[in-house]
Amino acid sequence: MSVAPMMDWTDRHCRFLHRQLSRKALLYTEMVVADAVIHGARDRLLGFDAAEHPVALQLGGSDPQKLADAARIGADFGYDEINLNVGCPSDRVQSGTFGACLMQTPQLVADCVAAMKAAVTIPVTVKCRIGIDDQDPETALDDLSDKVFAAGVDGLWVHARKAWLKGLSPKENRDIPPLDYDRVYRLKQKNGSRFIGINGGIQTLYESENHLKSVDGVMLGRAAYHTPGILIGVDILLDGKPADAFDFETLIETMSDYAARHIAQGGRLGHITRHMVGLFHGLPGARRWRQVLSTEAMQPGADPQVLRDAFAEVELPVKEQAA
Repeated sequence: MSVAPMMDWTDRHCRFLHRQLSRKALLYTEMVVADAVIHGARDRLLGFDAAEHPVALQLGGSDPQKLADAARIGADFGYDEINLNVGCPSDRVQSGTFGACLMQTPQLVADCVAAMKAAVTIPVTVKCRIGIDDQDPETALDDLSDKVFAAGVDGLWVHARKAWLKGLSPKENRDIPPLDYDRVYRLKQKNGSRFIGINGGIQTLYESENHLKSVDGVMLGRAAYHTPGILIGVDILLDGKPADAFDFETLIETMSDYAARHIAQGGRLGHITRHMVGLFHGLPGARRWRQVLSTEAMQPGADPQVLRDAFAEVELPVKEQAA
């Protein structure tokens, strides 16, 4: 079980929150371009809290040597996995000749994987689509997977939609192309000993459990971000044990202490609380929680007490006591 890399969302503060909700889910960074890793402010781009482990760095790029250098830097920072983005359909990604458009050049993707594998000892994975534009997903996905597995890739995460680079916006590409989970299942059947994970439109842990009957991993995206409480159930699903009541009071104190450290270093409360808005989705008081985090927590000078005050508005279910 993992949380998908999501641009502008899965930053270090989001990942720290998600780790408090699940100890076992694999967390992914936002995509970071290889050139930025090599030439940019590495501490800002790659820094993370030790509590986030296991955490994977997703890279964007198409130059094997640059990706190898960026992967080595990421490994030195302590990441547990390096992932290559072959699925993002944004205009910015297309102009840089990486992301989903690399589905058209599977041998280049394989060359990138081979270079990264030679540079690091941690796992190297790829996240892709089932195809782009007019490609036939039956041949396009097999061609890509055959080549990257031959190059030594440790796993393939598949977003079970095509990406339409011509005619659809990045936002539309997350919803309009139809999902084809069966195509990913067939890929797994063909590659029985290889790690194949599935992504795209998965909303619940019940759906996740069903997918895990056919593939090796499930990657949650927007469901995990907008309703992060879903992650509490991930460890329960993986352990197969009954749930204990989650300690939200400890969570809020942990996040408040984390926010205090961030503010002391020149950050703002809103950098953290923007990822927490959907935490209490469906509970009494959730609306007030959202209001406070969307307004008061975003004000300059807001301190962690704002977070505690917002939490006081939420009515949590009472844990039943054993007779």
